[in-house]
Amino acid sequence: MRKKQSLTATGLAKLRDELDDLKNVKRKEVIARVKASRCFGFIENTDYQTAREDQGFIEGRILTLENILRNVEVIDQSKLNEKIIEIGHTVLVRELPNGENETFSIVGSAEVDPLEGKISPESPIAKEMLGKQVGDEVKVKTPNGVMLFLIVSIS
Repeated sequence: MRKKQSLTATGLAKLRDELDDLKNVKRKEVIARVKASRCFGFIENTDYQTAREDQGFIEGRILTLENILRNVEVIDQSKLNEKIIEIGHTVLVRELPNGENETFSIVGSAEVDPLEGKISPESPIAKEMLGKQVGDEVKVKTPNGVMLFLIVSIS
């Protein structure tokens, strides 16, 4: 039995859109590039080799996305406990002692994007935040030492 992939509704829509784009646009584009570059021969034809590598990446990503979508469990954010941090919540924290605010959304591992503040439940900070409430302090071990956060709000 395969492990279910937890995704928010937004994350599910993004993955479905990506899969659609890969199958209906990118796949056709790369097939056309492979065909066009064949006329120059196969030996030392970097255009052909690059197109084939791109094709392999696209096909691999399609398989990955199809597998995720086959085993998806959508997080119903309307049923989340408003007082306790769970997967699907967005959490505002204040770094102590300097007072900088940061926002983290705890999302399924397939939709992680650290640049957008979307973190996996398996990440060190999410592991420490899950099950906590507003007002709780959270200690997170990092390679640079321990960081301390105050949970300001949960949404």
